[in-house]
Amino acid sequence: MITADKDRIIIFDTTLRDGEQSPGATMNLSEKISMARQLDLLGVDVIEAGFAASGSGDFESVAAVSREVEHAVVCSLARTVTEDIDRAAEALIHAKKKRIHTFLATSPVHMEHKLNMKPDQVLRMIEEAVSHASRCCDDVEFSCEDASRSDPDFMVEACRTAVACGAKTLNIPDTVGYAQPAEHAARIAYLRERTDPGIIISVHCHNDLGLGVANTLACFQAGARQAEVTVCGIGERAGNAALEEVIMALTVRKDYYRLTHGIRTEQIYPSARKLSRIIGQNIARNKPIVGANAFAHESGIHQAGVLKNPATYEIMTPDTVGLPGNAIVLGKHSGKNAIRDKLENMGYTLNPEQIDLVLAAVKRLADVKKDIYDEDLEALVLEEIYRIPDRYALVHLGVQSSDTGLPPTAVLALDVDGKRVQQASFGVGPIDAVFKAVDLATGRKPKLEQFSVNSITGGTDAQGEVTVRISENDRTAVGRGAHPDIINAGARAYLNALNRLSKKEEEA
Repeated sequence: MITADKDRIIIFDTTLRDGEQSPGATMNLSEKISMARQLDLLGVDVIEAGFAASGSGDFESVAAVSREVEHAVVCSLARTVTEDIDRAAEALIHAKKKRIHTFLATSPVHMEHKLNMKPDQVLRMIEEAVSHASRCCDDVEFSCEDASRSDPDFMVEACRTAVACGAKTLNIPDTVGYAQPAEHAARIAYLRERTDPGIIISVHCHNDLGLGVANTLACFQAGARQAEVTVCGIGERAGNAALEEVIMALTVRKDYYRLTHGIRTEQIYPSARKLSRIIGQNIARNKPIVGANAFAHESGIHQAGVLKNPATYEIMTPDTVGLPGNAIVLGKHSGKNAIRDKLENMGYTLNPEQIDLVLAAVKRLADVKKDIYDEDLEALVLEEIYRIPDRYALVHLGVQSSDTGLPPTAVLALDVDGKRVQQASFGVGPIDAVFKAVDLATGRKPKLEQFSVNSITGGTDAQGEVTVRISENDRTAVGRGAHPDIINAGARAYLNALNRLSKKEEEA
């Protein structure tokens, strides 16, 4: 169990729970395990693996992460009801270190309109739930949902009730992103003055007004010693405080904050890149710390300064956050040991059969692409190992397109539920023709909501990464595909999204 330390910030990562609630950021079980391993390698103190009682899928995810994580505390969220808490405890049974995180709203608007409860009823529910959670687990965290709009004195009373029943961490979330930095810091200071100094005070700041990181940092100065964050700030609505921004603020300005943390900063960029590939959402170029422009300089004045001394315009160096040098180490003649060692350095732990799959994919890629980079290898891992099981799988694809007036044509063969299906179609462009042929072959008619193309590395032989978002029957899914041929990558992304939709239908 983690204990309070006045000079150290505990990093509670909720990428797998709150982050996954970001539209289009759903992960399958193997992807969650892969991301959890990376978070453990990154050095986060607590991994909130999911909401075990919300369904069989989340229960399995929490249980699987509990078995895989070596160092971090594994946490499950639970409502303040006995069934939820028991389900969380069951999912965490194999965790080396475990925590149950239970919550209840304390703001007037939530108590009246969502809970339909009086304040004294809320206090009784907190008492019963935290007491039960403490019997199931030594490490219990309690959250006052919508704390930033709660009456300060009632919030304190709720927190004292939770502590009296065994809570070791008190989380004060800005659930709707309403708070301002000085205001939220004052709320933390008010609670700190009225709470046992051995209790850890946590903050969970949403970014609806763009203040998630600012509110988090302000609360540190008021006595908060745990930050609930996500990689790249993903999460409900506008997201959460971004882990990488909070950490690098503490690192670059350690003279100002005088606080430590346990994050291995060189793993920040690999973590962001892995998340981006898993959820099929590109990192914005101007994203602080991990965006493509974070260490780019176009202005002549800036370029001249950086050439003379990087410190003129860079407050941190790229290697500090793990930006790669793109060393070429893999190719057609690489063996299993080289692949395995490289993958382990990138945070992937695969079994021998999976390494064989990746090695075969590396050799196929080496036939069409001269230089293979870390990003290429990661794309192959996600394509071969962590994809949704294929109800629809691409077998062959041929496309013809010209400026002669003839419409682009796509001819393809798919495996559909284990049966070979061939189809052809015209389109206004080659991608349109491919997607229409897929629709005909699968008998589905999804709506294409988003289509984006990204180059995985540089050069004309770079793999293209395509991300699509589709919807059908009020369900949406994001698909990702990578291939040196961008049209083939588009077909793979579209089929990946269809497989995800099919999986959601089965679960429903």
